Amino acid sequence: MSDVERRPPVTVKDLSREAEPLSPLDLDRLLPLPPPYDKVPPESLWKEMSDERKAQVDASLDGISALNLKRPADPAEEERLVEALKAGLGKLLSADDNWGFLQPLALTLDHCTHCQTCADACPIFEASGRAEIYRPTYRADVLRRLVARYGPGANLLKRALAGSLELNFTTLARLAELAHRCTLCRRCTQACPIGVDNGLITHELRKLFSQELGISAQEAHGSGSVLQLSVGSSTGMTPAILKDNVEFIDDEMSEKVGYAVKTPWDVEGADVLLMHNAGEILAWPENPGAFAVIMQAAGISWTLSSELLAYDAINYGLWYDDVQFSRVALKHAEVARKLKVKKIVIGECGHAHKALTVVADRLLGGDLAVPRESFAPFLASIVESGALKLDPSRNDFPVTLHDPCNLARALGIVEPPRRILRKIAPRFREMTPHGVENFCCGGGSGFAIMSGNNFESFRNLVSGRAKLKQVLDAFAGELGPEVPKYVCTPCSNCKGQFRDLFRAYGVWDTSRILYGGLVELIVNAMADVKPGFIEWEFH
Repeated sequence: MSDVERRPPVTVKDLSREAEPLSPLDLDRLLPLPPPYDKVPPESLWKEMSDERKAQVDASLDGISALNLKRPADPAEEERLVEALKAGLGKLLSADDNWGFLQPLALTLDHCTHCQTCADACPIFEASGRAEIYRPTYRADVLRRLVARYGPGANLLKRALAGSLELNFTTLARLAELAHRCTLCRRCTQACPIGVDNGLITHELRKLFSQELGISAQEAHGSGSVLQLSVGSSTGMTPAILKDNVEFIDDEMSEKVGYAVKTPWDVEGADVLLMHNAGEILAWPENPGAFAVIMQAAGISWTLSSELLAYDAINYGLWYDDVQFSRVALKHAEVARKLKVKKIVIGECGHAHKALTVVADRLLGGDLAVPRESFAPFLASIVESGALKLDPSRNDFPVTLHDPCNLARALGIVEPPRRILRKIAPRFREMTPHGVENFCCGGGSGFAIMSGNNFESFRNLVSGRAKLKQVLDAFAGELGPEVPKYVCTPCSNCKGQFRDLFRAYGVWDTSRILYGGLVELIVNAMADVKPGFIEWEFH
């Protein structure tokens, strides 16, 4: 019997209990992987934080630190943090402070029946070996108890019904970390028979910690939205650097396809303002390059914008802070209005879709309500129009599709990419489950850019484990390296997670599985470009 098995079950009230860590990850209980990946020892992917590092930052939840939280220097600092959290609880439940999300939050806090349907739907809970602290209702119950004791209208009856929980720095730090053990995929919400939104709980907790306590993931805030708002891109690219990079990509594309490819800039009145995740330009330049090839070949009137923020569809505020989100979303709409484009087309970035459509709809009215369309139905209409001459035999290799959560589950965009793949990929097969039932890649809600301390261990061993199993199962019987295989991954964050996940498990060397976007597959099938647009190299 392991040390973890000898521990008593963790309850919600235990969150304030001194223990280091409260609920360590049990590597022996992780979701099993199919052969030969069942032979990859989890210990080889686990990074233990040093005692010296643990003395610097709080990792008392599960031995993992996503936030680099430092313990208070003295009781006065701890009291300041606790009081800020209490004040934040009031603002979460105030119509003036939280008008955008108050109603679904209040319904979720009031109406959960604890049927645990959500737990069975959570890939993190399942992949962890059903560790109690990762159960979707666990963090929601923590919030309920805090609201009942310290929130507006708190009284003895509410406290008795919700249960006791002491609020101290240990509780606060563990709750902040708990809000970063969920990818916000909202599979739990979809599964709930009465519409309780435990994914929203995670979002609201992150917002509370960011806005009231100044606690957030450095990768999403300081190196993310703050950098984007000050420089113009979360990658650090200025407009001049951006243009230099895209000019280089145009030259590369021209060489690869066999004719001149040119990206248009700042075209006033264009039909389409295309917005990429700027990370693609640096990490996967073949993706924006493929978009340029398709738009040019199809005769689309389109443009990129060189204005600050408008060339980067990323909006990290979506994951943790409504104020930061709003600043970026308004700028995106203002640039589209200034250029007088007919619509914005969002490139292969899942969270940019949710940011610019589902959530931005709460902000963008009047002449800022520029029409916005996903790349998926936009490209499906091009492919089905016959504007491109396609040769599906060029994609005669096994292909499966990863449905990004913010396309499929958040927006219901399921069929458009499949309509394309059925025309250009003769050996396309589905994952199980797929569409709105898909599993998150494990990099959602900012996880794909978070690797500090030992958080990458959590991504590789837990949050991405169910998706890795899905990919391997989709290619069952062909997992050897003899046949190259392609996971169509139309989302930049997902690609970052697949890159790290595949590298950790040696997927490229063992099975020759490549990840890449949808547009690359389209260009690879175009009959009037040089064969071999897709390069079978892992990067």
